[in-house]
Amino acid sequence: MTPRLDRLATLYVAGPLRKRLRPGGAAIPILMYHSISREPEASGSSYYQTCTAPETFAMQMEYLADNRYESISPGATADVLTGKRKDTNKEVVITFDDGFLDFYTAAFPVLQRFGFSATVYLPTASIGKERCSFKGKPCLTWGEVRELRNQGIEFGSHTVTHPQLHDLGRDTIKEEVTRSRQTLEQELGWPTGSFAYPYAFPEPDTDFKQRLRGMLQEAGYTNGVCTTIGRADCTSDVFFMERLPMNSGDDLALFRAKLDGAYDWLATPQYLAKKAKNWVSAHGA
Repeated sequence: MTPRLDRLATLYVAGPLRKRLRPGGAAIPILMYHSISREPEASGSSYYQTCTAPETFAMQMEYLADNRYESISPGATADVLTGKRKDTNKEVVITFDDGFLDFYTAAFPVLQRFGFSATVYLPTASIGKERCSFKGKPCLTWGEVRELRNQGIEFGSHTVTHPQLHDLGRDTIKEEVTRSRQTLEQELGWPTGSFAYPYAFPEPDTDFKQRLRGMLQEAGYTNGVCTTIGRADCTSDVFFMERLPMNSGDDLALFRAKLDGAYDWLATPQYLAKKAKNWVSAHGA
């Protein structure tokens, strides 16, 4: 197996350096899961994979329980970051994107066993009365979503059709963020305030971020998450809070390092890579 470079740099460089520097301030890890399964993935690099094996997920949840972590919602996280709620230093947010059926069959029983809740972000066009699929995988039905909501699972918007919003016009973006929230509230009879940005988040484009934030506020959202790597802290925009990507390659050592902040270093190369890509796109290769 090819060594995972992000793991090596995190455990043997960033982690030890962070212990010496001892950074302070409240920072909350928001874990980003997708599928809890052993399905083979197209990407050969562990960094880009999105499936987490059931036994790996169970190990991670057991670690959180053994170390007395409390699972909170993205909304509660936003309240901590804005000073409306006290930070306990043992809080974690557990999120799932895409609304796959295996959340119901594989993740939810483990969450129940360890007393955790989670927030699931749904692309509403892929959730129906009958079973639909997304990216070739079966999704939850509205009946299952309502059952899970009654058991304490929260749901947020992941747009209607899961597009890269950055590539769309204003009216289409507004339709994606507004109609998805309306559908969720109609189906659940419950307020929906959280939004998850699909695909890579274009954080170098500050004008786009400002426009999108305004549309989210206008649509009634109060918080959101994205795919920018890191833990959420007082510098975070509560509509685009950072998350930590999870997959089967996250053994216990790397999982613990992510919770402790040793993986946050990747936000800088991630940002620079996106900025370079934008420059090349604008000026030609």
